[in-house]
Amino acid sequence: MTPPAPELLDQDTWQAREAAHHERVDRYAVPYLARRSVGRKHPVEDFLFTYYTQKPGQLRRWHPGAGVVLRGQGAAERLDWRFYRPHPGAGVGLDAGQFLAQRRKAVDFARVILGRTAARPAQFGCFGLHEWAMVYRQEANQVRHEYLDLRLGPAGTDAVVEESRIRCTHFDAYRFYTPQAAGLNELRPTRENQRDLEQPGCLHANMDLYKWAYKLSPALPSELVMDCFELSWRIRAMDMQASPYDLAEWGYPPIPIETAAGKADYVARQRAFSAEAEVLRARLSEALDRLDAAP
Repeated sequence: MTPPAPELLDQDTWQAREAAHHERVDRYAVPYLARRSVGRKHPVEDFLFTYYTQKPGQLRRWHPGAGVVLRGQGAAERLDWRFYRPHPGAGVGLDAGQFLAQRRKAVDFARVILGRTAARPAQFGCFGLHEWAMVYRQEANQVRHEYLDLRLGPAGTDAVVEESRIRCTHFDAYRFYTPQAAGLNELRPTRENQRDLEQPGCLHANMDLYKWAYKLSPALPSELVMDCFELSWRIRAMDMQASPYDLAEWGYPPIPIETAAGKADYVARQRAFSAEAEVLRARLSEALDRLDAAP
């Protein structure tokens, strides 16, 4: 089958997209870098830059994605960037063949995770208890965010865990449970069974759409990566609002999941994020299809 012709972008068009991307990233990255320079922490707004491995400078670098060729003299500098090559008579774009030769396992794993997660029914009964299980029966100086107060105090936090059904499906949340809490989870997520447990109601699975997007850079358009980033950013805010920590002074009022009203609020927001993630998950899968078909 003849591969589709690449999309050609003139220099004014792609440089405008590049500038818009820089502005979009800087809204998040510049405050983070300013805090980091003076040793300040933020429990919500630092997370995507500290937990995930993508650095602000890497996120800021704009890529058009597979199947797109950039025209004009300004594109020539990308010949020094990894996975770019000249397209004779057209311009500069991704070398899809080289990318797939080196990153095939990552592409295939992402495709499996995205597809299997999308195919499962969403579960909406976790109520964010993973964050509570991460501090269960911990001394104040052992809590993960030691500079934050627990909204209900240690005893009240432990009581919520003990009175709740905990059924986390996400390994990268479960692995941070305290030893005392791990046995309370009804499932045993592992890296090996991750592809069999991920489900589209999980906040962390939906946050991780950002991870799959940047791990496949530069083969994905940066606009899609940032769409995933911004969803993850908003999910993180909700995740911490529903956590046992008191973030009111940080501008994040609590979602009191220990109450019926708080649980209802949590589920409503969780469902909305799941619907947004469904669209992004499909777009990521379509981008992988374009990568396989790219010249």
